[in-house]
Amino acid sequence: MAEITETPSPEVNKGESGQSTVIEFNEETMRKTEPGRKRLFLTLTIFVSFLTGLPFLLKSIEIHRAPLPFVDMDSLALSIERSLLLFPCKFQAVFVNVDHKTTSTPTELGSLIINQVEKLTSAKSPVCGTCLSNFTVAVTLENSNSNCIYSENQEIGWKCGTLSEYGFGESLGDQKTDDFLESLLDSRSSRVYTIVVVNKNEEVRAVVGKYRHAWIVGKLSEHEAAEKVAEIFVDVFVNGGKAEGSIHGEFMPVGADGRVVLSFNLLNAEPRDWIYDWDFQELDDTCLVPIVQALRPIADISVESQVLYHTPKSSFSRWDEKLGSYIFSIKDLPFFVNSNEWHLDTSTGAGGRSKILHFVVYVPSADEYPLQLQLPNGKLSSTNGFISPMWGGVTVWNPPAISKTSRMQSLRHKIPSEDLKKVIEVFMGQLRQLFGLNSNSLYLGATATSKLLTSAKGFTQWELDFISRQHTCFNLVQCGTTLGSLSRLVQSLPRMIVMDDIGKQVKFSLDAAKSSLANVSMGDYDASAVSSRQARSLAEDAFYHPSMMSVSYYSFEHCFAVYSPFFLPVAMHVILSVLREFRRYRRENRKYMAWKGTQSILLS
Repeated sequence: MAEITETPSPEVNKGESGQSTVIEFNEETMRKTEPGRKRLFLTLTIFVSFLTGLPFLLKSIEIHRAPLPFVDMDSLALSIERSLLLFPCKFQAVFVNVDHKTTSTPTELGSLIINQVEKLTSAKSPVCGTCLSNFTVAVTLENSNSNCIYSENQEIGWKCGTLSEYGFGESLGDQKTDDFLESLLDSRSSRVYTIVVVNKNEEVRAVVGKYRHAWIVGKLSEHEAAEKVAEIFVDVFVNGGKAEGSIHGEFMPVGADGRVVLSFNLLNAEPRDWIYDWDFQELDDTCLVPIVQALRPIADISVESQVLYHTPKSSFSRWDEKLGSYIFSIKDLPFFVNSNEWHLDTSTGAGGRSKILHFVVYVPSADEYPLQLQLPNGKLSSTNGFISPMWGGVTVWNPPAISKTSRMQSLRHKIPSEDLKKVIEVFMGQLRQLFGLNSNSLYLGATATSKLLTSAKGFTQWELDFISRQHTCFNLVQCGTTLGSLSRLVQSLPRMIVMDDIGKQVKFSLDAAKSSLANVSMGDYDASAVSSRQARSLAEDAFYHPSMMSVSYYSFEHCFAVYSPFFLPVAMHVILSVLREFRRYRRENRKYMAWKGTQSILLS
């Protein structure tokens, strides 16, 4: 019997004309029920849950980056790189015992001195830390009747007649004259460099004091006096008595953190011959404390000492019968320091970036006694010592002759106080050389020879000004370079960790640099040196922060490659399921809407 199947009955619709319209139902293009939304809702729920978890994923792999003032950092670096740091300097010249009728006016003499200064500096390119492009000259004329004529830009009111009352030029001594001029000028607070020119019928003599003034006594014409005054202004007060006029920053013996440790070491080469000790505490209190206080604006200095034994030198000495000594020459100096036996780097007061300057007193053994340093000209060195840039200095001290019986008793001896003071004087000369200063008592200029007075602090006031200017310039240049490098580094690595401490250090470094620049513009050398030291130290701390050395500097591509094996396969399936389910729903919904359209036609 044949199977009976039912076919979909056609829909019949009668129009207004009485004719019937037949519409057939097609299962492929129509459906009578509305498609369900449960599958679509479940799929979208899973997809939304993945989207909700995405911020948590990004937060879990987030790198902490404190906001840095990149604009200010780059601006400081560019401004310091493009423009030289020039300090303002105030010069004053006082001419005593001049005839107002035959002498030029103060303004004319000031212009003559300025022309001589420009003549001395025209052949040299300006360097950072000088003031030869930013200076003023004031002139005072005093006649024999103690009447004065002042220039318009006078900073210090010269007291007329005081030199005559004091008896200037008589045999009172340079030190007393220097102190008397300081009581008149008060250069410490005024920060004015003054040169007093006394017109007398005697040999020309120039003396540079330990403060901020000098004096010239003798019979001089206006042109000769202007030349000598300009030479002292430029070569002594501005350039620190150095012909080259600048200190190379890379040779400044100050650590990146602004600290210096002066390590004094007494080395006994062979204790079986003799053992020497010293009273260093007394030496520290009397000689070193004033020096440390004088250099306080430039560096935070600490002092330590130690006595070592069995410390032979690396080089060999030869016996010279003519000189009656064992000799080591200049070519032996690179091999003198025995790094294997001299355990000098034992400081506990120095940090990671502090600078240690070693000052060594070497006591030779009896087998090379006495030991002398021979100069290239064949003469023996008067100090019997040498320096090593950025390391320190060595002085060979030969003890007094000791008999063989005394040596066999192995008695301890102390270095005599007189010899110890001489050794410290040598060390102070070496320290001055390490800071770029000369230790000569005379300055040989082109127009005159000037006597340079020394200070009990080891550094005169105008020498400290010179060091402060150079050190401030070097610190600010290093600060700008470090902050500029840090800015470029952080911006080039988006995944670099930048801790909050780094942001604070950068901010404080910028504030200190701005404060230093403000002090520079006002001519406050000490304050500018202190601020620049802080600015450089904070910039170095930020750049070498331990968190900057982290291994988390991977790029976003690396992060994607690490996490994609865990989330990408599941995410692809979820996304494809959502798309597939959405397309199915739209297709089934179109079928339902098509069937509803036929129903509306039938009803109409």
